[in-house]
Amino acid sequence: MKAKILNLENKAVSEITLSPEVFALEPRVDIIKLVVDWQRAKARAGTHQTKTVSEVSGTTKKPFKQKGTGNARQGSLRSAQMRGGGVSHGPVTRSHETKLPKKIRKLGLKHALSSKLLEGKLLIVDSLELKQAKTSLLVDILKKFTGKSFFFVGGEELDNNFSLAVKNIPHTVAVPQIGANVYDIIRHDCVLLSTDAVSILEERLK
Repeated sequence: MKAKILNLENKAVSEITLSPEVFALEPRVDIIKLVVDWQRAKARAGTHQTKTVSEVSGTTKKPFKQKGTGNARQGSLRSAQMRGGGVSHGPVTRSHETKLPKKIRKLGLKHALSSKLLEGKLLIVDSLELKQAKTSLLVDILKKFTGKSFFFVGGEELDNNFSLAVKNIPHTVAVPQIGANVYDIIRHDCVLLSTDAVSILEERLK
């Protein structure tokens, strides 16, 4: 399948043949969701934790005598039912990561790319290079493309000037091809791949 190669002025300069195995699949939302859920779970810090009875500071002395006060009997101020006491069955520090086969992860990336191309929101650009590391220069370039958020995927390495220029632009992310992922592809309005990224991704995902 053929696609136009654009420059950063959003003008067609040539054509490229895309692999149908990577860019022309019938999008499967279920597979995309599986990979996105796996990514988001893996990104969680998992540092939430509450204190148990043994970890709460305080005395272990019986707060008041067993009988005669009219209150329910209590053995400690650190018990779960007491104000300021420990928490029963609360969250503990743990990993939220789940397992997902590599084949499914690869398939998810293929379906995400195919979905964006089908929507007309995946563009191929000849290169991601800037003469100067100026944010204003890149902002002017982005005005020529449609969308409120952009995801750039470069080749093996990202151009240093481009990488510096993109840092101060909200809702805009640029990564080398190894950083291409389903979540970022799906959540951004416009995905722009360099020709180097296309050839490497095709080789990686076939």
